[in-house]
Amino acid sequence: LDITTLTYDTLGFGEFDDFPETSEPVWILGKEFNALTEKEDILSDVTSRLWFTYRKNFPPIGGTGPTSDTGWGCMLRCGQMILGEALVRRHLGRDWRWVRSQTQREDYIGILNAFLDKKDGYYSLHQIAQMGVGEGKSIGQWYGPNTVAQVLKKLAVFDSWSRLAVHVAMDNTVVIEEIKRLCMPWLDYGGAACVDLQGGMSERNGCLEGACALAEEETALWNPLLLLIPLRLGLSDINEAYIETLKQCFQLPQSLGVIGGKPNSAHYFIGYVGEELIYLDPHTTQPAVEPCEDSQVPDDTYHCQHPPCRMHICEIDPSVAVGFFCRTEDDFDDWCLRFRKFSIHLGTKPLFRTVRDVVILLINPLFLPLLDFSDSDRLERFFDSEDEEFEILSL
Repeated sequence: LDITTLTYDTLGFGEFDDFPETSEPVWILGKEFNALTEKEDILSDVTSRLWFTYRKNFPPIGGTGPTSDTGWGCMLRCGQMILGEALVRRHLGRDWRWVRSQTQREDYIGILNAFLDKKDGYYSLHQIAQMGVGEGKSIGQWYGPNTVAQVLKKLAVFDSWSRLAVHVAMDNTVVIEEIKRLCMPWLDYGGAACVDLQGGMSERNGCLEGACALAEEETALWNPLLLLIPLRLGLSDINEAYIETLKQCFQLPQSLGVIGGKPNSAHYFIGYVGEELIYLDPHTTQPAVEPCEDSQVPDDTYHCQHPPCRMHICEIDPSVAVGFFCRTEDDFDDWCLRFRKFSIHLGTKPLFRTVRDVVILLINPLFLPLLDFSDSDRLERFFDSEDEEFEILSL
């Protein structure tokens, strides 16, 4: 038996602890469960998440490259999982549930096809690995959370079906107006319609699209947002000052979870119970999958059908990326409000800061009396954005 494939598929489900009997609430991607009375609901919710793992015997990456990602592709697979969750929210909704052997919906098949291990999948391992070369990562090299976030942003440009606006917030700062301009590119700063004089086309996430193309959809005025925020929450270990705030992220209805893990061993964290994080582990080597002749995709291996893994939150590597999905502008405004509220009420260190616009970061306080802030909230955001309040390294 090849030692590189001695993983969960060869060990059996007996190695997994059953879900704990506890009165503490269980949070999974914005939903609260009771472990004593809703265990089946918890397992159904976890199983319904897309589970991307190591694969073997797929077409060589780049034509002559690896045919398996065992040992190096775990963060790439975690990136696929957090993006896959965004696509499920976009096309199927948070309450969608996977049922084994059930006839597959067309949208679900479309999502799976985007991740199959072949060169023409929008978000296949092949595409991620080859796009990573532009980020300084050779094929077969291990990625960090920030690198995979940047690669997913580039790949989303080509997915005209999902039309996601992917934003990677750098320097621990979410700039609200920057995101709104990304998600509503046909509007200028003042909110007026803005079209290209060459033919009414406007730029969206680096790709030219017609604003009228979404007129019949719910997202006509807003390209659904995938927000990824790479963070460093300590030096070698997570700073305990961030633990409660990190847990609170899983309570937000917009939560897509967290990608991170241990050094050189990535996981996709989808929730928590008590002081333990709940996660999906990509370190299982499975054969590559091909669609059937009727276009259905054999999907049993894309859903984790054993109790989810758990890890004490203090064991997590401090380098992570948190993700959120906002289908509409109202969802994004609600996310901003919720984040501010729990940051204030908890009295703990926020993981990141939100500011109205980048210009606020550049303002000299001496000139504040000369400025006309019609929105008092903008002043509050300015004073909330002091660097010392958002220190990201352990002291």
